[in-house]
Amino acid sequence: MSTFLYHLGRGCYGRPWPFIVGWLLVLAAVAAALVVNGVKVTSEMKIDNTEAQQVLDRVTEELPQASGGQASVVFTVPDGERLETPERMAAIVETVREVYELQQVVNPAELSQGQGQAQPQAEPRVDQPQRESETTAPPYRPMVVDGTPVPGVLVSTRAPVALLQFQFTVPSTSLTDEQVSAVLEVVEDAEQGTGLQVLPSDSLKAIEIPVGAAEVVGLAVAAVVLVLTLGSLVAAGLPLITALVGVGVGVGTAFALSTSVEMTTATPVLALMIGLAVGIDYALFVVNRQRRLIIDRGLDAREAAGRAVGTAGSAVLFAGLTVIVALVALTVIGISMLTTMALVAAATVLLAVLIALTLLPAMLGLIGERIVSAKTRQKGHNKRERQGSHSVADRWVKAVLRFRWPVILGVVAVLGVGAAPAASMDLGLPTGATANTDTAARQSYELVTQGFGEGFNGPLLVTVESSEGAALDGQTLAAVSQQLQQRDEVVAAVPVGTSKDGQMTVLSIIPTSGPDDDATADLVKALRAPRSAVAQEYDVEVGVTGFTAIGIDMSDRLAEIVPLYLAIIVGLSLMILLVVFRSLVVPIQATLGFLLSILATFGVTTAVFSWGWLGWLVGIDTGGPLFSFVPVIVTGILYGLAMDYQVFLVSSMRESHVHGHHGQAGVVHGFDQASRVVVAAAVIMVSVFAGFISSHDVMIKQIGFALAIGILIDAFLVRITLTPALMALFGDKAWWLPPWLDRILPDLDVEGDRLLRMLTEGEGSEGTPGIDAVSKATD
Repeated sequence: MSTFLYHLGRGCYGRPWPFIVGWLLVLAAVAAALVVNGVKVTSEMKIDNTEAQQVLDRVTEELPQASGGQASVVFTVPDGERLETPERMAAIVETVREVYELQQVVNPAELSQGQGQAQPQAEPRVDQPQRESETTAPPYRPMVVDGTPVPGVLVSTRAPVALLQFQFTVPSTSLTDEQVSAVLEVVEDAEQGTGLQVLPSDSLKAIEIPVGAAEVVGLAVAAVVLVLTLGSLVAAGLPLITALVGVGVGVGTAFALSTSVEMTTATPVLALMIGLAVGIDYALFVVNRQRRLIIDRGLDAREAAGRAVGTAGSAVLFAGLTVIVALVALTVIGISMLTTMALVAAATVLLAVLIALTLLPAMLGLIGERIVSAKTRQKGHNKRERQGSHSVADRWVKAVLRFRWPVILGVVAVLGVGAAPAASMDLGLPTGATANTDTAARQSYELVTQGFGEGFNGPLLVTVESSEGAALDGQTLAAVSQQLQQRDEVVAAVPVGTSKDGQMTVLSIIPTSGPDDDATADLVKALRAPRSAVAQEYDVEVGVTGFTAIGIDMSDRLAEIVPLYLAIIVGLSLMILLVVFRSLVVPIQATLGFLLSILATFGVTTAVFSWGWLGWLVGIDTGGPLFSFVPVIVTGILYGLAMDYQVFLVSSMRESHVHGHHGQAGVVHGFDQASRVVVAAAVIMVSVFAGFISSHDVMIKQIGFALAIGILIDAFLVRITLTPALMALFGDKAWWLPPWLDRILPDLDVEGDRLLRMLTEGEGSEGTPGIDAVSKATD
């Protein structure tokens, strides 16, 4: 492999324009496709094969008007003022009328027309008394103007708050930005000259791609690190340029396909996040290796580029393969949204690898010998005769090796403490309860809770069907509704509509608890139970869906899948690392180190986002559950990136071992050669990921933080500290492989030993490498 990549690197260097023009044409084609096709993204989250999704699909088929998402708007006034003045009431009535006239909003009158004839219909709003058995009146009443109830509007009897609840024709997460904006424009008009304050619910958020100016700060930090690491503005610019080309092609293609393939707003952002990080890092490894070969060994730029692609390029190839395996493995989970995100991100990583192996050496060919200044070359020449090393890396690794047992125990203890909060990790979907206190979503949630009860923030959509597939009579439906409403956990159960054949009736149930409460999850499970009192007494099947139920099912499904996913990526990656390092110890050590990293990452992320510790650092003031997708996405990405550093650091140690440095000497020499660039790459990744923490999208915010803290933990505690200590503990035994396994495994020559032997054997009197020997080997 190293000889092939060496030949490829020299070829790209020697004939740069075909490769540069080729990639520019690809980028232009993507831009043209983007202009022609446009961009279409959604916030829809579907978890296939969950009960909530199956019930929602049936409602969509049988009673499409009732399958849409629910939203609410709160009308309130400053303290001490009256809500129900003639002017304000008129503004609310006009707003309600305009909302119901919108094409994407269900008009209450439509649900009572064209339904099953055998069933009596009710108004599709939650304005019924709580229970007949209760002697106290509910804390709300219907809004009545001129003797006529305003459909969908309740007025609190304990606070100056009115609540408009309405339904969309499609799930809330399927709404376009234009549709949401149309609703917001209508309701916000009610504030004009009336003194009303209008607060939309969390489901009425404009759909925006969660990318802002903060990502530029991350790139700026990366640029500074590149200059400090490479010591040259010209050299530092190459990783940035190649990374931007890679994400331009990858993310641009994703956007161009978004009109044909359903894509969430997070999909291209995740690809951008990973593409920038690995694109910069992979190019950094190659450029740094070329410069070291020029400075430390006195090679010319072309030969150094070829060898850099042959050695560091091999590590890039297999590191990228590990990331791709971890991402593609997400497809086995069977969630279409996650599958799309994984494939787009994996494609961006593949582009980063291809660009590092082709476009980068071609650009190095344009720069030529200017990649290293004459002054730097002279300094390198003066240092070649020096024996030993007195660098920070050398002193660090020797100290780690000297105190390896305290280091091993100390790192494990620190990571164990960091992992402790993960035991209480709670998964869910974001609601207004977890939004920042200065947002309309949070204020709306609190006013609804104060005026009507927390359950009004998360209604459940419940279906009732006969177990025998027959139409349900009105008496049975009335009895079922009454029995459900009499449950202690239910505030109200109101019929929403009945299918045309009369076999399905949909109810809106308001729980007493909020969307994120355990009591609501228990209610959902109780309603679904096939042996519940309602199901057995009336011989019916009860299904539950809606945003709250979908969130519960999503969290349960992903919690079940994470162990299987971990087993898959660990198994596949162990095979890759076994082939790359030709060792049994190294893959096991790498995997155990990752498990420590990921547990500590989840622990710190839980402490920040759920417990609220240091929340101001990430721009939150209220703790809440982690987004359901975060653990599985972070696990896959972090595993791949952690193995990147393992490959680059330990392959350098193996290279030192193969070239005659045995035992601890091989660990020290390999660490000295690779640690500086690994540290720089880790700082770059942390800065790129941290740039996404300021995103307004809670999932991107949490993923950005988890990846940033995960890379920080894995690179500096596990790879730079724990790994050399363990490698020294095993010594040469770390490279042991059973003879029978050694014979059947392919020798990929990642460390470039075979390449070095060929170059040494073919050197002429002036030290010119034997290109013919390499070409023959490649052929």
